[in-house]
Amino acid sequence: MQEEVTEFGIDDARRVLGEVFAPWVLDLNLSIEGFDAAPPQEAGADWQPGAVLRMPFSERLCRHGGVVCGQALMAFADTSMVIANLAANRSYRPMTTVDQTTHFMRAVSAADVLADARVVRLGRTMSFGRVTLLSATDNKPVAMVSSAFAML
Repeated sequence: MQEEVTEFGIDDARRVLGEVFAPWVLDLNLSIEGFDAAPPQEAGADWQPGAVLRMPFSERLCRHGGVVCGQALMAFADTSMVIANLAANRSYRPMTTVDQTTHFMRAVSAADVLADARVVRLGRTMSFGRVTLLSATDNKPVAMVSSAFAML
């Protein structure tokens, strides 16, 4: 009897999000809104696997003046790239951040933040990606992040 093969999907990614991250990351209350492991039929040659996540607004994430702090945004971007790597690998694979460069473009306050995380290149031992952080209120960019991960 053959074992049924199932595709790694958004429910699997949500399970990983809830099980493998540190408790303080879980305190960010992140949610996965989109998970793109396979290109849609209409996808062009520039399609990249990835995920869209949401970080809900919380006063606990704000610095003085009610602005979401950069540390929370950077942790959000890093976590989002792990989920994007799940999509690219079509499974969970242990990994660690090697590099992350963040360019903050404008402040965000009193709004959820969205992360559109894409894997630009997935190799056997390394993954390279980009994240665009957007204010959920007006869908305008808040930050651009590039990162590299070592696949363990």
